[in-house]
Amino acid sequence: MGEFPYRIDGTVEISDRPGGWHFVAVPVEFSEELADLADRGLIPVRASIGESIWDTSLLPYGDGTHFVALNSSVRRAEGLDVGDRVTLLFSPREP
Repeated sequence: MGEFPYRIDGTVEISDRPGGWHFVAVPVEFSEELADLADRGLIPVRASIGESIWDTSLLPYGDGTHFVALNSSVRRAEGLDVGDRVTLLFSPREP
């Protein structure tokens, strides 16, 4: 499947937790498939949306699922806001 074998067609959401991170939810099947790569729940990945590529991690919700945080530079570069539909691609990487 190329450089980015995982694909999420998702929606930009904002967390109600302190800090209000913008994020895209990761399907549970990806969390389960990549669980062996987790260190304290974090799974290191290289992610891509549009022209933006960055190193990040799948971050744990605490219930066995994960999300990908969208930092302000990615949101700005891609013109993203809460509710926007996105295609997020990612691949596991070395920590």
